[in-house]
Amino acid sequence: MNEKLIVKVESLKNMLVSHATGGAACDAMAYAALRQELIAIPRVSQKLPRLVHTCRTPSEFWGFIKSKFAHYSERREFLRQEFNPLLEMLELEAQSPSDATVSAAVRNVNSEYVREVWQKALDRRATDPEGAITAARTLLESVCKHILDEGAISHKDTEDLPKLYGLTAAQLNLSPSQHAEQVFKQILGSCQSVVEGLGALRNRLSDAHGKGKAPVRPASRHAELAVNLAGSMAVFLLETSEARKRASSPTN
Repeated sequence: MNEKLIVKVESLKNMLVSHATGGAACDAMAYAALRQELIAIPRVSQKLPRLVHTCRTPSEFWGFIKSKFAHYSERREFLRQEFNPLLEMLELEAQSPSDATVSAAVRNVNSEYVREVWQKALDRRATDPEGAITAARTLLESVCKHILDEGAISHKDTEDLPKLYGLTAAQLNLSPSQHAEQVFKQILGSCQSVVEGLGALRNRLSDAHGKGKAPVRPASRHAELAVNLAGSMAVFLLETSEARKRASSPTN
């Protein structure tokens, strides 16, 4: 998905560079279609150069760029700098190989809400770190509730993430106390610590609570970590749930 977006953004940039430096003129219909498609994607729209938002046609762009810079080299450099933040964001997102794995697992879940929350976490991690951290925790909460509901395990909507995870882990035989091997105890204990850490991170850094005079604000790297951890844990839980269902099937 991100690779395709990068190509489209590069195409728009190259289209404008060519138009601004004596090359092929922009095709008005192609420019309008590509501009509209990119503006419709919230996280992309936020980082699109302002000139793309304000110049609705190639002729409007030409009027803007020719009055701003006299030389082709200045126009090329200006457009490069204007598009760089968006391209860097998309390239960073594309470097997260776990995205496709988590997306594939989430698509198999019979819950539109789980899919929406995961997409929200992906969309917000570069532009809205606080919102991404909130979505990361909500993803894990939703996956736990989904698994508990499928297993007819009673739980309250008001229960926090560590409690929901504890119930889910017990249901899937993932609690450290359910294993004798020390290595499994250690790994599953670490999983529990990750979940508790995500809950604490959300309470401290997300947009879920009010802020004081000097709030601690997360960077995009913190959101990237939270989303990746939540995604990995969600896949682990979902795949374990599916494996247990297959093992208990009468056909096996």
